[in-house]
Amino acid sequence: MQAIKAAAVQAAPVFMNLEASIDKAALLIEEAAKNGAQLVAFPETWLPGFPWFIYLGNPAEALAYFPQYHANSLAVDSPQMRRLQGIVKRIGVTVVMGFSERDAGSRYMAQAIIDPEGELLLTRRKLKPTHIERTVFGEGDGSDLVVVDAPFGRLGALNCWEHVQPLMKMVMYAQHEEVHVASWPSLSIYRDLAYALGPEVNNAASMLYAVEGGCFVLAPCAVISQEMFDLLCDTPQKAHLLNPRTDGPGGGFTVIYGPDGRMLCNPLEEDQEGILYADLDPTAIVLAKATTDTVGHYGRGDAVRLVVNRAKRQVMHEVNLAPVAEPRRATADTPGLAAAPDFAISPASVQ
Repeated sequence: MQAIKAAAVQAAPVFMNLEASIDKAALLIEEAAKNGAQLVAFPETWLPGFPWFIYLGNPAEALAYFPQYHANSLAVDSPQMRRLQGIVKRIGVTVVMGFSERDAGSRYMAQAIIDPEGELLLTRRKLKPTHIERTVFGEGDGSDLVVVDAPFGRLGALNCWEHVQPLMKMVMYAQHEEVHVASWPSLSIYRDLAYALGPEVNNAASMLYAVEGGCFVLAPCAVISQEMFDLLCDTPQKAHLLNPRTDGPGGGFTVIYGPDGRMLCNPLEEDQEGILYADLDPTAIVLAKATTDTVGHYGRGDAVRLVVNRAKRQVMHEVNLAPVAEPRRATADTPGLAAAPDFAISPASVQ
């Protein structure tokens, strides 16, 4: 690994506005690059924002937001993705972007790793959406649980509570990850009802990932802006559910950890937008793994092992495909056959 300066974004998107959010992403990436960052990491589903509406009302209320949210989700093969790739290429850094992926009629909680040349090194989907997220998003699979070779070293990414899934973490550690992006949504929802959803537990998960993996962890975390509160919270009760500490903007708890678990940046206020930076020195990985290398001298693969299914999930499998027979064409000099339109019969279709 090469020594680099890395950046983790703490900001709100332009909620459910994909084009405007890409514009804002461009400004943030450019700012980070001007400050010397070679890697810029964004929160979970930052494009076009996390669907907080699923937490705040009944299912009928949430459904009213689906058309706009779906339309502003990002398809991998789309002009918007190519525009984002072009922005990254122009600025010349590596970017890890969290996005709601639109694929036909479904959505997935996805991350894209884009290199300084604007090439997609990886797009991946969250293996299991958490709790009520499953009403919006589909599941991923083991095909994209991979660590890639970025220009500076081994880079991987996971979303949110994938960081409390021990086996998923081990998949990443086993690929000798050096820098990890732990993308989080805003950590404010239900904070007086469900402690585990708050910043204390989730930042601890990022810190422990750094220690277990012996890697640097960037944990970008989004802010819920006043505009988002105005749109989503038409009652004081909803505002309190979305952020019980302030009944208003907040939820940003971005951090960066070193391989020994220490915090490498000074955190911002939870309602403050900005970019956090840290210098990543590969010597810190060597020192951390001198005592604990979970996939090396401290691992026991002879006693416990992990199996990964790399097959990509498919809803249709075609079997017994037979070559299509050449059609027999009627001509004026073919005895006993009248002229007919071209057609073909597959032997597999004949009973």
